[in-house]
Amino acid sequence: MTVCKKVVLRFDSKIVEKPIIYSLIKDYGLITNILKAEINPHKEGYLVMEVTGENQQYAEGVEYLNSIGVSIDALDEKVTWIEEKCMQCGLCTGLCPTHALKMNRPSMNVTFEGEKCIVCEICVKSCPAKAVELHF
Repeated sequence: MTVCKKVVLRFDSKIVEKPIIYSLIKDYGLITNILKAEINPHKEGYLVMEVTGENQQYAEGVEYLNSIGVSIDALDEKVTWIEEKCMQCGLCTGLCPTHALKMNRPSMNVTFEGEKCIVCEICVKSCPAKAVELHF
């Protein structure tokens, strides 16, 4: 059975040089899609990604990550757009890197496609009407 999960990988400076994604693809046959990544000056960081593969491949990939010291957590955060609060200003649509929030033309109405959202939180911080919320 094929699974597709959004996960957060967290790692420290000892692991940053390892070809983690390459190993997941080549050794475990997983399909990866990096949604967001950050490495700080101390070489600690995280990856938010979608991982797709057969159950057994996924389980083996998770075991590999744990064995090298990478923590893996399900992405439990979710962005919610509250249409009733939205002023339709469109500020969020110009900032959304995946176009999950977009301005429809010619109606000039904002819409939200949650499946495109990578929970970058740019919209949450920028919405003057507080029509975008982060839920855990």
